[in-house]
Amino acid sequence: MLDATEQGLTKLARDVARRTKKPFAASAIGLKAGKILERHKVGKHYQLTIGEGTFQWIRREEAIAAEAKLDGIYVIRTSEPAARFSAADAVRTYKSLSQVERAFRCLKGIDVLVRPIRHRTEARVPAHIFLCVLACYVEWHMRRAFAPQPTASAKAKKATHTTPDGLPVHSFESLIAELASRARNTYRLKSDESKLTFKQIPAPTPIQRRAYELLGLLPVEGT
Repeated sequence: MLDATEQGLTKLARDVARRTKKPFAASAIGLKAGKILERHKVGKHYQLTIGEGTFQWIRREEAIAAEAKLDGIYVIRTSEPAARFSAADAVRTYKSLSQVERAFRCLKGIDVLVRPIRHRTEARVPAHIFLCVLACYVEWHMRRAFAPQPTASAKAKKATHTTPDGLPVHSFESLIAELASRARNTYRLKSDESKLTFKQIPAPTPIQRRAYELLGLLPVEGT
């Protein structure tokens, strides 16, 4: 960022020096220099000298050196006491914020659709929100169960797009769609006046069976 900024400042200084017949006004030079510094947010590292038709800049070496010492270092503060929340816990929780953001996208996006809320009573609105949050919680556990492990077989699976069992690799969304295709069907014969019904649950496909195994749901009805 410093190199890119200095290229812009050097070009501006060259343009100002070249403009001798009709020199740049100090205000015009200031606007141009401000845009250059704002582009990479490093204005605090430079000292500018601007006049009518003149422009010079130098680095603030002390400021640059001080920031370089802290480069890659950040501070995480928490209101939790150290006895309850260690430094490692704070860092781990901070790094897991992406999961929270994904949960909000899940709630507000196409997965759960917390809105529109089509309830009006005082009891049903909180119940609706609770069920949506519960759905996100279940999804979180499912994603953990389906998460690939960084092994040699995982690398081969990524290359061949098949699992060691010969099953096609799925994304979480496509796997959920595969699981949703299995349903319990209720039948009734039109010619039967007794109106008796019977239920049928199809056997799971190999992909569905493997998903049930990962979720710890076997044996399931119909297997």
